[in-house]
Amino acid sequence: MDGVLVEDGFPADRLFNQGYSYTYDDVIFLPHYIDFPTDSVNLSTKLTKNIDLYIPCVSSPMDTVTESSMAVAMAALGGIGIIHYNNLPLEQAALIRSAKSRRIPFISDPIFMSPSDSIASIDEFVSSPCVFITESGNSKSKLLGVVAKSDWESLTEKESPVSDYMLGSSFSAPSKYTFEQAAAYLAAKKLDYVPLLSEPDGEIVDLFTTADVERVRGYPKLGLPSLGPDGDFMVGAAMGTREQDKERLEHLVKAGANVVVLDSSQGNSIYQIEMIKYVKRTYPELDVIAGNVVTAYQAQNLIQAGADALRVGMGSGSICTTQEVCAVGRGQATAVYKVSSIAEQSGVPVIADGGIANSGHIVKALVLGASTVMMGSFLSGSNEAPGAYEYQGGRRIKKYRGMGSLEAMTKGSDARYLGDTSKLKVAQGVVGAVADKGSVLKFIPYTMQAVKQGLQDLGAPSLQSAHNLLKTSVLRLEVRTGAAQAEGGVHDLAFYEKKAF
Repeated sequence: MDGVLVEDGFPADRLFNQGYSYTYDDVIFLPHYIDFPTDSVNLSTKLTKNIDLYIPCVSSPMDTVTESSMAVAMAALGGIGIIHYNNLPLEQAALIRSAKSRRIPFISDPIFMSPSDSIASIDEFVSSPCVFITESGNSKSKLLGVVAKSDWESLTEKESPVSDYMLGSSFSAPSKYTFEQAAAYLAAKKLDYVPLLSEPDGEIVDLFTTADVERVRGYPKLGLPSLGPDGDFMVGAAMGTREQDKERLEHLVKAGANVVVLDSSQGNSIYQIEMIKYVKRTYPELDVIAGNVVTAYQAQNLIQAGADALRVGMGSGSICTTQEVCAVGRGQATAVYKVSSIAEQSGVPVIADGGIANSGHIVKALVLGASTVMMGSFLSGSNEAPGAYEYQGGRRIKKYRGMGSLEAMTKGSDARYLGDTSKLKVAQGVVGAVADKGSVLKFIPYTMQAVKQGLQDLGAPSLQSAHNLLKTSVLRLEVRTGAAQAEGGVHDLAFYEKKAF
């Protein structure tokens, strides 16, 4: 057998040029050579030509995924959140301002009352240790006093207006305090809680408590946050391509959006090309993410129009039915490889959008050429996702819906599918629910550690090195049969409990 060449697997260009549309589960990488520890893997990357991130994570602009809380958490982790536009322009701008006014990795929900209100029961405190009393009974007026839950419980005349027994609030801290600064302030003043006030208007933005300190310090250590040139958290915003979206764009820019995403199921359109040119002409310093695309031809058109990054995926989301309804789309692994191959020639980063169900899918997306992954269902159901938890069949769940669902379309998302002027609405998504996942501040760091281990197995100490190893055919792939996919998962057990961390 001396001299016989044994070839393991296929180089990517050969595998993805055979006319098959592959998903992430269809392909597997063959291991390479390890000469570095896991913790030395560097996940820093580019979101766009001009925006760097410390982790390759982007939250999807869906109304059950990204509003202020998710945007704050993603920026604190070193990624970025893209706030959806299934709302009025002023509402979206307010969500951006809310996220950018903070430097702590979560958003609390302070309770407000006016001086004439009374507290009927302890339930009105919800989980808060206090109620803030302001002139108008909301955050947008002067703070007059505070009622602590412990003080209210000791009252004999609980029916009295809060003005009769509220105490002055002598302590507050700036909302721009970092987590460690706020924690140190509580410790120095020996306080159980402190209101965080925005500058310069003095509105109460958050309530920071000793319980928050213990909770966040129980999570994995945060890395470097994503900060813009102004020192605030970076926040992205989605928008459409209609004429009225030019007015929305003005609100987004004034609110401080660091990047805009032109949100369309099929991005290769005259509407998007003209909007890219308008944004770059009107706000030349603002980066534009275009898409969605799945072919090299689509990508070339948007790159030539001036796109600073491309969003890749069509019909690959867990709640998306575009491929079965419209018979258009592409397997996500093939789409990411094909678009990345052409975009790399122009230095345009690619965002792999959709199809992410586990850390292995993230590894595959990144190695196949993406610089970041955009996640919807992976982040839905978390504490930071919009919506209230419900119980169904004994499980704690949150609603998760596609922006192509009829329910979302009634609020305006039909423009994303170029159907806002149509009398007949055809759904390209569904409404569902996902189980409670806890906080992204906990599971994203564990997920990124798994991604580092995957890159280590491939001999890639960084995302750029992974791209180079794939391009030079050092990394090899194979297609998995159905039996191989079953073998690669948990199988042949009478019972098991699956925990990612």
